[in-house]
Amino acid sequence: MENALNHLAVIIDGNRRFAKSRGLPSFKGHEYGAETVEKLIEWCSELGIKELTIYALSTENLKREEKEVDYLLKLMGKWFEKLKNDKRMEENQIRMRFIGKLDLFPKKLQDLCKEIEEKTKNYGKSKVNFCVAYGGRLELLEAINKIKDKKEISEEDITKALWLSSEPELIIRTGNRSRTSNFLPWQSVYSEWIFLGKMWPEFTKEDLISCIEEFKEIQRNFGK
Repeated sequence: MENALNHLAVIIDGNRRFAKSRGLPSFKGHEYGAETVEKLIEWCSELGIKELTIYALSTENLKREEKEVDYLLKLMGKWFEKLKNDKRMEENQIRMRFIGKLDLFPKKLQDLCKEIEEKTKNYGKSKVNFCVAYGGRLELLEAINKIKDKKEISEEDITKALWLSSEPELIIRTGNRSRTSNFLPWQSVYSEWIFLGKMWPEFTKEDLISCIEEFKEIQRNFGK
C-alpha cells in the first residue's frame, strides 16, 4: 500500500550558491528562491498536499552579516505582502502560519505576519507554515519552559507546547547538504528525508513529484 503524504516539509538551501554559480550577487539568489517558494505552494495545492512547512529563515541566519540580514528581512516583507494580496490563497483556502521567534523581527514585519494569520485563519483546505526566525532547539526549550511546573511531563504535553504540533511524513532538503540544520527535531523523528543536489532555485515541479513517488514506495515501519 502506498504511503499517504499529508504533511510535507522543505528545507530551502542553496540560494547564495545558485547566484554565485551564475556570477550574480549572492543576495540575488534569495529573490530566485522566493519565486520558487511561491511555485511550491501552488504545486502542493495542485497535488492535494494538506500541509506544507517551509524552513525559510533560521535563528542562525539572523547572525549573518547585517547587510544581508537587512536585505533578507526586506525581501521577506515584500514577499509576504504579495502573498497577503494573492487571490489564490483565498481561492485555494490556504491557511498561513508563521512559526518561530517572531519578536526577533522588526515590528512592521511582525505585524504583517499577524495580519496574514488573521486573514487566513478560517481557510480550511490546506495549511502553509513558514518557519522564520526558527530554531528547533529554541522551540523545544520554549516548550519545556511552558510546562516545567508540571509534576510529570508527557510526550503529549511537549507536543502541544511546541510552536508546530503536527509531524511531516516527508522532508526534502535541497542544496547538496545532508544535515537537518536544527529543523523540527521533535516533529521529524519518524519523517522520511530526501536530500537533493540541486540548489533551491533550481527545484522544479518534476523534482517534487519524483520525491513524492519515492516516498510512496518507502516501507515505513516506525521502529516496529
